[in-house]
Amino acid sequence: MSIPERTTSAPSPRTASGAVQGGTALDERQDPAARRHAGRVLALSSFGVFVVFLDTTIVNVAFETIGHSFHTTTGRLSWVLNIYSLVFAAVLIPAGRLADRYGRKHVFLIGMTGFGLMSALCGLAPSVTVLIIARGLQGVFAALTIPTSLALILPEFPPSRRPAAIGTWGTMAAAAAAIGPTLGALLIKYASWGWIFLVNVPICALVLVVGLRLLRETREQGARGIPDPLGAVLIAVIPAALSLGIVEGPSWGWSSLRVIAAFAVAVVLLPVFVWRTRTAARPVMDLTLFKVHQFRLVNVASLVFGLAFFAVILSNFIFLQTVWHYSVLIAALACLPNPVMTVITARPATRMVHTYGHKVVFLTGAVLFALAQGALALALSAHSHWAALWLPAMAVTGISLGINLPTLSVASTQPLPPAQFAVGSAINQSFRQLGAVLGVSLFAAVVGTPGSVSTALNAFHNAYWLFGALGLLSGVIICLPQLRRTPAPAPTA
Repeated sequence: MSIPERTTSAPSPRTASGAVQGGTALDERQDPAARRHAGRVLALSSFGVFVVFLDTTIVNVAFETIGHSFHTTTGRLSWVLNIYSLVFAAVLIPAGRLADRYGRKHVFLIGMTGFGLMSALCGLAPSVTVLIIARGLQGVFAALTIPTSLALILPEFPPSRRPAAIGTWGTMAAAAAAIGPTLGALLIKYASWGWIFLVNVPICALVLVVGLRLLRETREQGARGIPDPLGAVLIAVIPAALSLGIVEGPSWGWSSLRVIAAFAVAVVLLPVFVWRTRTAARPVMDLTLFKVHQFRLVNVASLVFGLAFFAVILSNFIFLQTVWHYSVLIAALACLPNPVMTVITARPATRMVHTYGHKVVFLTGAVLFALAQGALALALSAHSHWAALWLPAMAVTGISLGINLPTLSVASTQPLPPAQFAVGSAINQSFRQLGAVLGVSLFAAVVGTPGSVSTALNAFHNAYWLFGALGLLSGVIICLPQLRRTPAPAPTA
């Protein structure tokens, strides 16, 4: 997906001599009306991003409640989280290509409409099977929303202001992911778990109504066909097979034929996906972007940090409910310093990236994340110590998330030409969502279904050590030196 020039019937601003100005973002730099319009588009698109990323974590706090409601296991319930992230990640990149052909505004509004409808189906689901299916469909429409939202924003801003717009867009995603569990807990306490999905419906309706009037249609001139269907299937099957092996390993046995087969499918299909992507007429992913050193490292770091981040968010709420026996609401309030510090830190972190560089900023956040999880692994006991231990750990974790999540969004597009911003961001979000799938799967494998308090406590100690180490590893990855210089890819039409 490239950044388009606008194709809109809206009147263009005129110069003093009466000549019609070009409708490009560069001209609008001196146009106050256009700047206000750009701000409104950024706010509306970011609002859509907020509700989509809210659903990546809002379900975490309802994990135990939904399990008791449907009398199901942790392993099966993990698919309520994983199917959303899997489908989301798999459809993100093809969705951008579809929007190039059929129009970003249309695809964005279709995504918001479908997301609202599937949210309603999730909230009213009569069984865990229906819930899992609805979550998968919800992921499809979420994926239609994310790359198109960014593609609608970028043409509204001149090149000099695009990094700031991307940073704001990424900040909203980070804030939504951090706020999700607290909002979910309040809804469960004062309504029911179904409302963690139903709350999306009026938000989606508002975005749809305003978007019909505010957004201007853009599409890629000459875009033809659809992304390679086989590539899209492979990009979904590979992480699904890997997640299946991780989630079911403890119950099926790590040496069982089914677990080995799941891992084998992922290993065998990965080179097939690479081959298919290189040879397909319309590949689902542009592999030439990975020749850019920074882009390559940022996406690997996104995968690893996403794994640690989503696993820790889930671990926190499950720990508080199973070991310290907090209610859902008290658990959410206990974790409130996390999203508060994330929101406070995210915007300044985006500015620091431009001052100090993404490596220094991200590594700082990764170290803080690892220190917070290490403190929990060392000091957590069966007795509640919220003020002395949990509060500072949540605050430091929130600071680290506020630093790292928007930094990844900005750093993933920095080395690319403007025409590749949208597709680069879509790939980055896809890697982060794949990390979420693996993080939830790894949590289910390490912690399982908690039994006695002592057994559960030991499992959580291991989990915090592991996820803290992975968070630190992501910081090391992003700082790896380049062995040889590779030029950035040329802009695509």
